[in-house]
Amino acid sequence: MQTQSPDDTPDAAFYERADAHIHLSNTQAQSIGRGKVSASMLYSAARFNAWVSACGFETGDQMRDARDETITYFVTQYEKMLAENLDDYIENFDQYMKPVQ
Repeated sequence: MQTQSPDDTPDAAFYERADAHIHLSNTQAQSIGRGKVSASMLYSAARFNAWVSACGFETGDQMRDARDETITYFVTQYEKMLAENLDDYIENFDQYMKPVQ
């Protein structure tokens, strides 16, 4: 598996790319709802990461052999990112969640 760990120093545009995805999701959520958009975003991340992983192998057998390791890697990274963002929202709840005036 050849992926760059999000723990590595992100490049200059890391947060700009993330913000672009969030902006698209926020726009979609205005008409379809947060839950459905969240599910679509999570699915697209999984689909894209499966493709990124596949790019690092020469055969399906190699990919199959690394399947559990690949899942563990992405689940661990997601868990770290989710925990970091939940902690941020907990600490800044009033600021982030107060109604727009």
